Amino acid sequence: MIVIQNTVISDDVAENFFVCNLDACKGACCVEGDLGAPLELEELEILKNEYPKIEPFLTEAGKQAIAAQGLYIEDWEGDYSTTTINDRECAYALYDERGILKCGIEQAYLAGATDFKKPISCHLYPIRVTKYEGFEALNYDRWDICSPACSFGAKLGVPVYKFLKEPLERKYGAEWYAELTREIEFPTPQS
Repeated sequence: MIVIQNTVISDDVAENFFVCNLDACKGACCVEGDLGAPLELEELEILKNEYPKIEPFLTEAGKQAIAAQGLYIEDWEGDYSTTTINDRECAYALYDERGILKCGIEQAYLAGATDFKKPISCHLYPIRVTKYEGFEALNYDRWDICSPACSFGAKLGVPVYKFLKEPLERKYGAEWYAELTREIEFPTPQS
């Protein structure tokens, strides 16, 4: 494992390969799972403020789910996640002309309607962050629906941490990411 500031990073983040292959998986991560995308507390306020700008990019089913359930839901452990449609796909997801699920929040961002790119948990996937008292653990989440991304990443030679450079810098900063890269590429010998 790698320790940087208040984070503990699994070696899997350096040793495994990953590049999303939406042509193969069709964005299944926006549908599969028990809940919607995990949300940080500060993202709840962002969604409240930005929803009017995001709403035009959503499907009617997504808008209806949000109208009925709210912008986000709180689970049994007090954690928050995006609203879902019939306990399946994320209410913020939409299908493109090729049948691939995309993030409506990100589509609003790409169109210049909002400064909020998407929930950081989605941006960081396949890394999942677990918060503990005093530190955060970053683990590589293996999921069979992402097998095409693993093989595509291996074919291209792109490790998880390089594929996720932008969201890791978004979450922890460029200096943190530079330190992570140094630790992986030029590890300090253990005594």
